[in-house]
Amino acid sequence: MPKIRLEGLVKRFGTVEVLHSIDLTMAENEFTVLVGPSGCGKSTTLRMLAGLDTLSAGEIYIDEKPVSHLEPKDRDLAMVFQDYALYPHMNVARNMSFALRLQKRPKDEIDTKVRDVAKMLGLTEFLNRKPGELSGGQRQRVAMGRALTRDSSTFLFDEPLSNLDAKLRGQMRAELALMRQRVKKNMVYVTHDQIEAMTLADKIVVMRGGYIQQEGSPEELFKRPANKFVAGFLGSPPMNFLDVTLEEGADGFFARGDGFRIALGAELAERARRKGQSEFVMGIRPSDLNYDAQAPDDAAMDLRVSISEYIGAQSVLICKCGEATVTVEIKSETPIALGDVLRFAVRMEGVHLFDKTTEEAL
Repeated sequence: MPKIRLEGLVKRFGTVEVLHSIDLTMAENEFTVLVGPSGCGKSTTLRMLAGLDTLSAGEIYIDEKPVSHLEPKDRDLAMVFQDYALYPHMNVARNMSFALRLQKRPKDEIDTKVRDVAKMLGLTEFLNRKPGELSGGQRQRVAMGRALTRDSSTFLFDEPLSNLDAKLRGQMRAELALMRQRVKKNMVYVTHDQIEAMTLADKIVVMRGGYIQQEGSPEELFKRPANKFVAGFLGSPPMNFLDVTLEEGADGFFARGDGFRIALGAELAERARRKGQSEFVMGIRPSDLNYDAQAPDDAAMDLRVSISEYIGAQSVLICKCGEATVTVEIKSETPIALGDVLRFAVRMEGVHLFDKTTEEAL
């Protein structure tokens, strides 16, 4: 599979620059997910890679060959769109084989390819049906099947699950993960859903305002976010952010906030000390706060429960710590009542500090 490289990619609409010198390399056989809020430039990046939008500056390389001058059909890419883009008058088999028929492939080869892909995607019994007779999930599988039959080197997905309801999205995520195991191809996937990104990607690229904020494996971005935006965007429920002051005591450094004073690990404390400033934002994920009535004062937060959201085995608590709001997760069988003050132990490895001005992680 080819390596894909975006070098200095810029996109302008009139005088407005929406992509700012994007540099990105996608390795062979890698599932890369571009994720970010609406308007961050992820779909524009994908469309430029596909050849559907022109570049204002920069170059796209596939296998070290520049391709930005090539038509979409000459780039060896297959794209799955958000709205399926199926031909309503053709049945499933003809939709899936459309590109192969344009290429005038032998009929036996086309039939074999369509049957093989249909079997993989669970579409065999629907081959004679038209798109209007299928559910949203089935239509999306047909769209993926059409891309797979082309046997392109790279598959591009532009928010393919965004039109599906929550249950179908979960099912299709699982099917995509299974397909990824069977089909050894480059895949570039665009979504605003961080759960899709975390569960599907080999590499996540977080974008904001036309810039890449961070790229890396899901675990790397979750555990070591480069800045406050990435930290808050990935993870559900999202990370808590609290204003803190760095204090030095006889037995180390502490992060003092409204209603808490947390001891910092030696490495994080040293990074904070080297900054030469005392005011920071502390980030901690809900999963790094554990209910523990016996936790020591310098490793715990006392939180007043304002709202309890029951979601099955877990409940999400919206709490108050001084004037700040803190979200935590707790086992649903834990006896609690609104207004209770509960002690939560802070997992030291889960504490992050961010510069108040630049929002960069320490």
